[in-house]
Amino acid sequence: MPTGRSPRSGSPGWFQPFALVLRLLVMGLGLGVLTGTALKQLAPKLAQGAMEAPKPSSASSPVPTPKGGLALGRFEPRVELTKLSQRWKALAAEQKDLKVGGFLLVLDDGRYAQLNPDTPLPAASSIKTPILLAALDDLDSGKLRWNEPLPLTKEVMGGGAGWMASRPLGTRFPFYEAATEMIRVSDNSATNLLIKRLGGKAAANAHFQALGLPATVINNWLPDLEGTNTTSPRDLARSFAVVDIGEKLSPRARDHFRTIMATSRTNTLLPAGLLKGLGGNSSDPDSELMARGLTVLNKTGDIGIAYADAGLIELPNGKRAVAGFMVKGPFNDPRSTDLIRAMAAAVSETLVGRSDPSPQPR
Repeated sequence: MPTGRSPRSGSPGWFQPFALVLRLLVMGLGLGVLTGTALKQLAPKLAQGAMEAPKPSSASSPVPTPKGGLALGRFEPRVELTKLSQRWKALAAEQKDLKVGGFLLVLDDGRYAQLNPDTPLPAASSIKTPILLAALDDLDSGKLRWNEPLPLTKEVMGGGAGWMASRPLGTRFPFYEAATEMIRVSDNSATNLLIKRLGGKAAANAHFQALGLPATVINNWLPDLEGTNTTSPRDLARSFAVVDIGEKLSPRARDHFRTIMATSRTNTLLPAGLLKGLGGNSSDPDSELMARGLTVLNKTGDIGIAYADAGLIELPNGKRAVAGFMVKGPFNDPRSTDLIRAMAAAVSETLVGRSDPSPQPR
């Protein structure tokens, strides 16, 4: 009697492929569950930065700060240039009836020199740099607009330097024009427009205090020929430094600050003195300094009884310094301006050294 064939011994059926697919599905689900569980446990640690990144090799390590140096972004005197400070003291001692102050800080390494750096002296137009800083700080915070119209009133019309006072009362100047003319031609009416927009003298003074400028005080509208408005060499230098190192102002406002400061026309004190220290003499000190690798953004002050100049100096080696000089003396006494130039000359002699500007033979 013929024997029947077992169901498993016949031709291939559908059971084996089905079992294989089922097995793969089970394995996939299992791996998915395990992976999901692991990620759920790791996610909080990843979010908190608990997973340490591999340490960079020595080739990719950041360049260290030079020995005795100072990381960028700080206004911090570290090592005094005693010979330069003594040189300033000797220059001032030759003019015993003049009140003198000076301050220098190399922002990259903290070297500094000083002579009565915190003594309040008549600011004259040098106070316009702190005013510009305060105004751009308000621009950053949204308290004023770049093109906001500022009306000319009798209260803010100032004599002396500038052209805005010649316009009819009620003329409206955009903020950016007033800020620029305050520096470009030292317009006193433009300055008063900004002081009023800051909230008046008391509000501006409070702003200066908040900016770390304790000696900077406005008591009268510009031109303030009596010299009641005050500042100090350190305050003037700091007004430039806090912008350049990024302590104050956004990048856009910083660009506005530098662009406006670059329009300043007067270069007969700090720039001329720096050039003198390099052995040069020119009716265009800025261009001659640039040819030697130096650029200066500066703002002067001059009311006859007091002179000042301060600025940001970029040196040929790429480092940057800030300096401020102030002198009070007899009306229109040339010794005051000569002293500022001599002190500035000592700066370039110390930081750069004299050089021969003539072309070298090939």
